[in-house]
Amino acid sequence: MDEKKIQSLLREFAAERDWDKFHTLKNLAISISIEASELLEIFQWDNQNLNIRKNEEVMTRISEEVADILLYLLRFSDMAKLDLEKICLDKINLNKKKYPIKLSKGLSAKYTKLKR
Repeated sequence: MDEKKIQSLLREFAAERDWDKFHTLKNLAISISIEASELLEIFQWDNQNLNIRKNEEVMTRISEEVADILLYLLRFSDMAKLDLEKICLDKINLNKKKYPIKLSKGLSAKYTKLKR
């Protein structure tokens, strides 16, 4: 994925509609959370007996919500001047330290609960 290309398209999209004034970091962060909640809503009453991947309507809804989350996140990171590749790689490296394989393999515990 070329995040710079998508960020450029989002910048242009917002500018054409005079939406930059609404795209504050606070508003974009709120929008990310709302869209993530809309993704969760799809699963809210799922009894886990349905094969979601075979349900085209549900997969379409999931795809749209994931796209909304990612687009808002890309717009947020662009407005915040964040280098997505760098911060993701930095976070992966930090997580490797917080969750060493020998302490965390097969466990879902938070790093603060791992026996060191």
